[in-house]
Amino acid sequence: MPRDRDTEGRARSGRPRDGLGRPLPYGAEGVPRQPEGVVRTPEATVREAQRLLDAGMPFHAHEVFEDAWKSGPAEERDLWQGLAQLAVGLTHAARGNAAGGARLLLRGAARIAGQPDPYGIDVGGLVRWARALADRAGEVTDAAAEAPRLLGE
Repeated sequence: MPRDRDTEGRARSGRPRDGLGRPLPYGAEGVPRQPEGVVRTPEATVREAQRLLDAGMPFHAHEVFEDAWKSGPAEERDLWQGLAQLAVGLTHAARGNAAGGARLLLRGAARIAGQPDPYGIDVGGLVRWARALADRAGEVTDAAAEAPRLLGE
């Protein structure tokens, strides 16, 4: 079977995906994919990512953060990359990859630690959440139940 390609000829899998971004068999019912390259305001990025995290779709939230780091100002790159790492760390933990999940959670926490709380993001709370979840990544079975709160309560 030939590889799926996008309009620019880059390889892209057309297989449907589940809420954790895992490929499903062709023809299976998947969840809608996040469109790539969407430029959002930082506030819209946080809202959309939180919606996806709350829905148990951290892989999709990672893609929203990825759009922000690619389109945002250079001085915010570590913030958005760190948040993306937290989301994909949760993804790996929920998929059963405890070691990879813990590693990404800790890497994301280290990347955002000490930053100010831009756009109302509770950076300190996210760092504490990520470190605590990394310690029990092997116990994660429900991504929505583990979803962090991006904004302070």
